[in-house]
Amino acid sequence: MLENQEKFRDKIATADDQGKRLWVFPKKPSGKFYEYRKYVSYILLILLFAAPFVKINGNQFMMFNILERRFNIFGFPFWPQDFHIFVIMMVIGVVFIILFTVAFGRIFCGWFCPQTIFMEMVFRRIEYWIEGDRGKQMRLEKQKWDAEKIRKRALKWFLFFVISFLIANVFLAYLIGSDRLIQYVTDGPLNHLSTFISLLIFTAVFYFVFAWFREQVCVIACPYGRLQGVLLDNKSIVVAYDHKRGEKEKGRAKFKKNENRAETGKGDCIDCFQCVQVCPTGIDIRNGTQLECINCTACIDACDSMMEAVDLPKGLIRYASEENIEKKAKFRFTPRLKGYSIVLGILTAVLVGMLFIRSEVEARILRLPGQLYERKADNVVSNVFTYKLVNKTTADFEDIEFRLLSHKGVIKPVKTSNITVPGQELTEGTLFIEIHRAALEDEKEKLKIGVYSGDRLIETTNTMFMGPRSFN
Repeated sequence: MLENQEKFRDKIATADDQGKRLWVFPKKPSGKFYEYRKYVSYILLILLFAAPFVKINGNQFMMFNILERRFNIFGFPFWPQDFHIFVIMMVIGVVFIILFTVAFGRIFCGWFCPQTIFMEMVFRRIEYWIEGDRGKQMRLEKQKWDAEKIRKRALKWFLFFVISFLIANVFLAYLIGSDRLIQYVTDGPLNHLSTFISLLIFTAVFYFVFAWFREQVCVIACPYGRLQGVLLDNKSIVVAYDHKRGEKEKGRAKFKKNENRAETGKGDCIDCFQCVQVCPTGIDIRNGTQLECINCTACIDACDSMMEAVDLPKGLIRYASEENIEKKAKFRFTPRLKGYSIVLGILTAVLVGMLFIRSEVEARILRLPGQLYERKADNVVSNVFTYKLVNKTTADFEDIEFRLLSHKGVIKPVKTSNITVPGQELTEGTLFIEIHRAALEDEKEKLKIGVYSGDRLIETTNTMFMGPRSFN
């Protein structure tokens, strides 16, 4: 054990003693988990590229138009007036990730994170196709800039740029909407120069991340990677090395044919370094849980393959908790997990309730600033108001009419002709509310107003009505 402790890591795996970047050349992974990850990744990639272009009831499936503060989530449109619902949804997402991390570690990073999926399932696979596996890439890196190296690097960088440009376009479709993006493409870049420049900036950012920054996003930039340090405990299931079995009394040792390792007291780890060579962040999983580990399972596949080759049991590296390795304890639904689950359940119930009471049309009627009231003939008091109607659906609402529900009175829109609220649009205007002063009990009265489309009540709203303090 002392010999192995001398090898224990005391610095970041991607930096040398002087702090300079150590380029990672991971070996191409293969195995059961890698195949599963490919299926999951391809499904997620299809969803990612298709979501901005799929429409449900005329609404884009996913859109995050931050500039206009309009969001579509699973085909449901959310306006600025629904921001509280959007916030609840984001909080639910954070709590769910926290719950998932406490239970299963950083599995999100290895299986579902867009950075990992693009890096491992798109860009690295292109790299393997053009430059070859780990050994060939390392030799190419040291090779002088001859025709072969220039050809391979130029082809790789060109494909990286094309894919980065494609990702930037999809990203833009999420921000401004797929219809507008297609219109911009049809019109040509010169007619929308500022948008095209923004697109090139996004392309450069994606190219920088996937061509150079790479695993440093997970190691340095990703805030979720920092969170795992405070969320994990000895009961969390992570990709872990079974040091009890791998080290035993004599520690690790190279494999020798016809040797009975059980009798010699040597651990099952044959010190082949396959788990290190295949790791996309360059760590040695045998040093325990580390901040760079994204739980991608590449080391599990590599170790299982070697164990099978030397006729030793698989699972030396596996999904397990520290408690499972130390005490053979099974996974338990701990009080901590129960607490997070209860919070998640409450937030989900609140969200469902908000969605059920959410109206199709948002109405806001406010008194015109700086105006009090007007006395009219026959003891009638009049106030002037502005109204805003937001249609959150794709259908048009026509023949809009305002009716007083709490008092007897008259509502007179300035625009007396047909008021229409087109789908996903905003309609504004001015109206007068006239109430007989005998119906007013105080100088400030709360009015309840119904908004009708024909004979159908589509929304109710409240506003304040000002009247005279004394009627003498």
